[in-house]
Amino acid sequence: MTPEQLRIFVAVAERGHVTRAAGFLGMSQSAASAAIKALEASSGVQLFNRVGRSIELSAAGRRFLPEAKSVLERIAAARSVLDNAAEGVAGSLAVAASQTIAGYWLPRRLAAFQERYPGVRLNVTIGNTRQVENQVLDGVADLGLVEGRTESDLLRRTRVDIDRSMLVVAKAHPPVQEISPGRPDISSLRWIVREAGSGTREVLHDLTRGMGIPFDALRIFLVLPSNEAVARAVEAGAGATIISQLVVGRAVAEGVLQNVSLDLPKREFALISHRDRQATTSQGALRSFLLEASSGPR
Repeated sequence: MTPEQLRIFVAVAERGHVTRAAGFLGMSQSAASAAIKALEASSGVQLFNRVGRSIELSAAGRRFLPEAKSVLERIAAARSVLDNAAEGVAGSLAVAASQTIAGYWLPRRLAAFQERYPGVRLNVTIGNTRQVENQVLDGVADLGLVEGRTESDLLRRTRVDIDRSMLVVAKAHPPVQEISPGRPDISSLRWIVREAGSGTREVLHDLTRGMGIPFDALRIFLVLPSNEAVARAVEAGAGATIISQLVVGRAVAEGVLQNVSLDLPKREFALISHRDRQATTSQGALRSFLLEASSGPR
């Protein structure tokens, strides 16, 4: 497969129509169709179902689409690295990051970025996922980094890492009741949670939804505005929380907190930017750098 075939595949998939995709790409309908057929032939997989005059993604095509987008993002990132090397990178860059990312994931990456691009001046603000999304939409931030879901279709979203959440209680907390092995009775716990709009709270919302329990039925004892405040309250025995392993991993390893066995889905750390705003050289450099770091050893 070639980058051009991937680019045509993504355009057709997003528009659900070969002719419209061809027009968007500035090529003929026959050339676009030929590229799709060649991609399917080389892979031996049918990516689209042809229903009358309509076209829709097959099950394999739906699975392939995010991977194709990711490859194209990386190609663009690689191109940006070469462009930056040729012309130099300088200027200011406003970055908004959600709390877990800003406090535990981002600092060493920004330090390494500044070593490579000393001419870029970084201004970082911290908020929850919803606040970061709004800053990028409003143009207050050039780029955002979030661990929760974003809502606007005006945003370009690219995964840069994976995070694991944990259910933790204090060391002296009595054994947590279980509905069944590995399934704690979360309704019996007293909860300490982050504010609405945070990615951490979103994980708890998803958990209650999956267990068929109304979120409002939880015994929420405290709502706090930071991960550190939540972790300290749990350590003090005030209740239970779901929080990133980056925040409490050391406390669990040292026995200050205990991890309650619960299979929580992994969540992505994502880089977001506005689709309609042209990226500056410094923005492209940071995007490329974070994508480069995400593909390296973990």
